Amino acid sequence: MKATILTVDDEEMIRDLLVTALSREGYDCFQAGSADEARDVLLNNRVELALLDIMMPGTSGVDLLKEIKKISADTVVLMVTAISDMETAMRCIHLGADDYILKPFDIERVLLTIKNSLEKQRLLIENREYQANLEKKVLEQTGQIRSAMEELNLTYDHTLTTLVRALDAREKETGSHSERVMNYTILLAETMGIRAAEVAIMARGALLHDIGKIGVSDNILLKPAKLDEVEWRHMKQHPQMGYDILSGIKFLKAPAEVVYAHHERYDGTGYPKGLRGSEIPLGARIFSLVDTLDAMTSDRPYRRALPFSAVLAEVERCIGSQFDPSIAATFLSIPKDKWEKAGKRLFLD
Repeated sequence: MKATILTVDDEEMIRDLLVTALSREGYDCFQAGSADEARDVLLNNRVELALLDIMMPGTSGVDLLKEIKKISADTVVLMVTAISDMETAMRCIHLGADDYILKPFDIERVLLTIKNSLEKQRLLIENREYQANLEKKVLEQTGQIRSAMEELNLTYDHTLTTLVRALDAREKETGSHSERVMNYTILLAETMGIRAAEVAIMARGALLHDIGKIGVSDNILLKPAKLDEVEWRHMKQHPQMGYDILSGIKFLKAPAEVVYAHHERYDGTGYPKGLRGSEIPLGARIFSLVDTLDAMTSDRPYRRALPFSAVLAEVERCIGSQFDPSIAATFLSIPKDKWEKAGKRLFLD
């Protein structure tokens, strides 16, 4: 389908000449003898290209150019000018005109200029629409990928939680220990202002901290009496076994570091490596505090659950030895009801 062209010139003979030639080429044509007539055409019709005479009585072609670009920025505008007014023609280019045609003009050259200008504009519009559609598709696909990843992560988390519940059930007295320490870890890490992505890694590490116990026999794990030296040495291998299980899984490699170091102590007397201070991953230093909280407030075969006040006293006593002082300070600042809400259970007074 050919474009619609508006010819604006105060000389009727020039308008007729242009409209005749353009109509012969299959273009739909309008003509106007003044800027006022041109406005009526532009407001009531879609015009792909306008030919504007620069020198017209009343509103000049320059001013009409400005109006056209406000009405329809995509309309191609060619300025028609005498060679003596080239300076104004160049100024029009800066105002948004696409090209200019010199009087007296060769009609074949005018037709070629119009054809080339319309083709250039068509390509620009197509490219803009392509970019807009591409951005839309990218946004849509990004959303779909993000949704799929979130669903996949949720599936991972459900699978891991189910596995951990099975392991917790193996040690009958621990109940939902792993899920509670995960929730406690999230509360403490968020209170410390740690970024959400890091909190998620720490939470998974806390949830999976005892995964290595899958390699510990029931005779040792469930033994009601004190472990002997050989048994204890075997039990102390569970952080390494947990790390070996998880580190080969790409999305669990970072949580595996927490699993490996969850029995390290701030003063370097922990295991398996005897790491000290900041050598211990931050997630593991956080875990040591929340693990103490859950262990002390849970029933054990050898004692009943202790009150929350006993936990606070133990944390204060072990600052600098078992616990990182700065993390312990944040731990102590969190009120009991927040811990209870995170763990979904009440503590003894």
